[in-house]
Amino acid sequence: MDRPEIDVEFVARLARLDLSPEETELYQRQLEKILDYFKRLSAIDTSGCDPTWHSIDLRNVLRPDEPRPSFPRGEMLSGAPETDGGNYLVPKVVE
Repeated sequence: MDRPEIDVEFVARLARLDLSPEETELYQRQLEKILDYFKRLSAIDTSGCDPTWHSIDLRNVLRPDEPRPSFPRGEMLSGAPETDGGNYLVPKVVE
């Protein structure tokens, strides 16, 4: 598979970057090295390997979600300066 050509100047214009000719050449060389590395990686035979989503076998250590009684609404609202119909009343902050 041939390596796709990346137009660094075009990408820079899309990103609204003003690159000097030296920077454009530098980034072009760096992108070519990255693409060459991916080409080397794609040549590796992985047919005998199981897919891995993470290099470390992670497990969820959190407790399972189970319904529990919530904090009583009356107690929760008892410390509020103003309430209305079971809701907090707060000063208007948006016009």
